[in-house]
Amino acid sequence: MKLLAKNKKAFFNYEIIEQYIAGIQLNGREIKSLRQQKPSMVGAFVTISGGKPILRELNIPRYKHDTTQEHTPKRDRLLLMKKSEIERIESKLKGENLTVIPLSVNLDRQWAKITIALARGKKKHDKRRSIMERDQKRQAQRAVKKFVS
Repeated sequence: MKLLAKNKKAFFNYEIIEQYIAGIQLNGREIKSLRQQKPSMVGAFVTISGGKPILRELNIPRYKHDTTQEHTPKRDRLLLMKKSEIERIESKLKGENLTVIPLSVNLDRQWAKITIALARGKKKHDKRRSIMERDQKRQAQRAVKKFVS
């Protein structure tokens, strides 16, 4: 699968619990736009209403060769998932303090796919711990590189 966009802040701001892959229902020239330009995942989130998962605030820019004026870049898009997966996500959302966030947008042959995750928001001290662990890994890699060289 070809990676088109990645939510870089998701792993820093959230603790990822489960991941799912879903299809995205696109209109008209949106798939062409996805292939040419990077979509923006800033502020994107997923809601489930009426038993249907809906992706909100994903910005797909206008296709540059499109001559029609009817393009809304941040419209709501339906996600295509199995009913059992949707029900599992809904039940976990009701019971716990969780949210559903998009992680990445990919192209699988000609199909646009999105990786979504059940996530729990991190507290400030958890974010500090993540930064500290990342810095320790960098220092260890530098020490190994210096020792090997």
